[in-house]
Amino acid sequence: MMTRKIVPQPGILDIDLYVGGKGHVDGMSNTVKLSSNENPHGACEKAKQAFRAVAGNMHIYPSSDHAELREAIAQVHGVDADRVICGNGSDEIIAFLCKAFAGVGDEVLFTEHGFSMYRICALGAGATPVEAAEKDRHTDVDALLAAVTDRTKLVFVANPNNPTGTMVAESEIARLAEGLPEGCLLVLDEAYAEYVAGFDGHLSLVEDRDNVFMTRTFSKIYGLGGLRIGWGYGPQEIIDVLYRLRGPFNVNAGALAAATAAVQEVEYTEKCRADNAKWRDWLVAELATAGIPCDPSVTNFILAQFGSEAEADAADACLNANGLIVRQVKGYKLPDCLRITIGKGADCKRVAAVLREFKESWQG
Repeated sequence: MMTRKIVPQPGILDIDLYVGGKGHVDGMSNTVKLSSNENPHGACEKAKQAFRAVAGNMHIYPSSDHAELREAIAQVHGVDADRVICGNGSDEIIAFLCKAFAGVGDEVLFTEHGFSMYRICALGAGATPVEAAEKDRHTDVDALLAAVTDRTKLVFVANPNNPTGTMVAESEIARLAEGLPEGCLLVLDEAYAEYVAGFDGHLSLVEDRDNVFMTRTFSKIYGLGGLRIGWGYGPQEIIDVLYRLRGPFNVNAGALAAATAAVQEVEYTEKCRADNAKWRDWLVAELATAGIPCDPSVTNFILAQFGSEAEADAADACLNANGLIVRQVKGYKLPDCLRITIGKGADCKRVAAVLREFKESWQG
C-alpha cells in the first residue's frame, strides 16, 4: 500500500500545546483551585437560571446573530451593538484576527510575558510571532514600537496583563496606537477590565481610531469560564471581516442566555470586584510581610516573586501539599514566580499562612 506523508501548514508544528492551570492534586480530594483566575463566587443566580431555562430546547439551534446578547452588551458598556462580535471565548476572536489579518511572511507582535494564545494563534495562521521586552513586568511601549517592522500586521497588548497583573496608563496605549504604521492593527485584550473600577477597556481609543480593536470575556468576573463565551468590539470594517470567518452557530444557546443575564447584573459584578480588591490587597500585604513581594496588581490574581526557580518550585509543592493549587508561570518566562488567583477570604488566609510558614523554613 502506498503511503503519502500528510504535512500540516507552516507554523503548526511549532506550536507548544496550551497548558491550563491544574485542577487537582494527585491523592487529594479537598483542594482549592487558585490556578485559572476563576471567580470564586461563580456566576450570578440569574445567569444560572437563564442557563437552566434553555435545557428543554437543546434540540434547537442557537441564535446565529447573537442579537439579544449584543444589545445587552451595548446597553451596559455603551457601545454600538452592530460592532460587537461574539465568540467561543475571546480566544476564538483572537484566532479570527490572526487568520484574517496575518499569514505567511507577516509578523504578530506581543510582549514577552503576554498571554500564550497570541503566539499559538499567530503560528496557526502561518505568521511569525515576535516578542518585545517588558520593563519590570510592565508593557514597554518603546520596546513594542522598536520591534515593529513593515511586516507587522497585529500587535496584541493585554492591559491589565496576564500573568503579571500589571497595567500601564491609557496615555501609553494611545502613544502605541499612534505610532503604529498604516495597515497594522492594535488589539487590546481586556479580559480583566472589569476588575478595575471605572475602567472601560480603553473604549475611547477604540471609538476614536480605526486601528484599535478590543476583546472581552465572560470567563473571569462573570464566572462563565465553563461556557466559553467572549466578545470583541472595533471598527465596522474589521467586524465585517471577522463575521466572514465566524461560524453561524459558534456560541451555544446556554452560553448566550447566561451571558445576557450576567452582563446585566451590574450590582453583582460590582460586588465581586469589591470583594476581589479587598482580599487581593490583603494578600499582597500579608505576603510582603512574609518576604514575598508582588507587583501591584489590578486583576483577580497576584504574581508572587521568589528568590529563585528552586524556591518557587518548593513553594508550589508546599501549597499543593496543603491542598492549594496555584499556577507556575515558567512558560511565560517567569520561572521564579507563582501566579495566585484571589479566592474567597478563607482561601487567601490559607495561602498566606502556608507561604509564611514555608518562607520561615526555606533553606535554599
